Amino acid sequence: MHNNVILEKSFDFSVRIVNLKKYLNSEKKECIMAAQLMRSGTSIGANVTEADQAQSKADFISKISIANKEAHETRYWLRLLHRTDYLNDEEFSSIISDCQELIKILQAIIKSAKDNNQ
Repeated sequence: MHNNVILEKSFDFSVRIVNLKKYLNSEKKECIMAAQLMRSGTSIGANVTEADQAQSKADFISKISIANKEAHETRYWLRLLHRTDYLNDEEFSSIISDCQELIKILQAIIKSAKDNNQ
């Protein structure tokens, strides 16, 4: 992973997700979707960290692919929170762009790893 950009970005995103969960719980009194968001949103960075310590190329691809799936799930929960008015347009716009950026990076890493694996 070049300069560990994905490690840093996924960790920073996890911090944002934790803070968003706190906000949703305390200010919006929303717990169910916030808990789902917390699981998927922090799992991205956890799987990226595991991938960084992968035992093989296949293990690396597997962990990064799981991170990508978790990022897509996180995008779903963010969209749902926005559509149900738990997140306003400004809050949503800020965090969804970070999520989209992670997805793009993860997909590029997967493609590169698979291309280099052949």
